[in-house]
Amino acid sequence: MKQLKKEFRDKSGHDIARLCAEIALDNKAEDLVVLDVRGLASFTDYFVIMTGRSTRHVQGLAEAIESGMRSKKLKTSHAEGLQEGMWVLLDLDDVVVHIFYHEQRKFYDLEGLWHDAQRVEISDLEQNSTLP
Repeated sequence: MKQLKKEFRDKSGHDIARLCAEIALDNKAEDLVVLDVRGLASFTDYFVIMTGRSTRHVQGLAEAIESGMRSKKLKTSHAEGLQEGMWVLLDLDDVVVHIFYHEQRKFYDLEGLWHDAQRVEISDLEQNSTLP
């Protein structure tokens, strides 16, 4: 197995969420939200939630994020929904990325479900990051 790049060995969930958000925004994700679910969820620290304009855009966002993670030697431990492109879930352990097509995002309303979670501003992610 390849060694993790030196600058990513001590990555935090915060850093991974920032990286996912940057990649998503670079690929024109819409309505990007980052939720800090530490203390609320036992399975992850952050949710990165976004919307794609079409099923193909949803798939493209997922592929771009996976590719960006692989380039940093960070691999998704689990991915679901890529084939359909309606709701793609990428599990990066400390971060879970949800990429929705519009109707699915409204229907599942993760922001409402996790209303106790603190929203993390993208500018806060950039300021508090330890990534170069």
